[in-house]
Amino acid sequence: MTILRTYARLWTDDLDGALPLLEQLTGEQPHLRLGFHEVGLAAIGNFLVIAGPAEERAKYAHASATVVVDDLDALQTALESADATITTPATDGPTGRFLYARHADGAGIEYVEWNPELVHALIHT
Repeated sequence: MTILRTYARLWTDDLDGALPLLEQLTGEQPHLRLGFHEVGLAAIGNFLVIAGPAEERAKYAHASATVVVDDLDALQTALESADATITTPATDGPTGRFLYARHADGAGIEYVEWNPELVHALIHT
């Protein structure tokens, strides 16, 4: 299992309002943008911007980062052997599969296995 990318999460009420500064700071345009349930998401540089009403963003606030891996099943095995708790089991999402875990030290992380098209487009370019 390999970590392909790690994103720091940024929370905002307005996705379009948050992006210009991040574009300036990173020198990049968003490489991923989508809606998920009632929030909007944009990945730019090493940031994942999560936007929407505070009560909707709060549903995802238990994770401090999003980590993209190449094998979610192998990751889950490694997490469980390290006494992590899977708080949201592996679930299909718009970019592939994801799960949420709380490490034994209390850290909450979202782990994502992107679909092959995204890995090819965003990692192997």
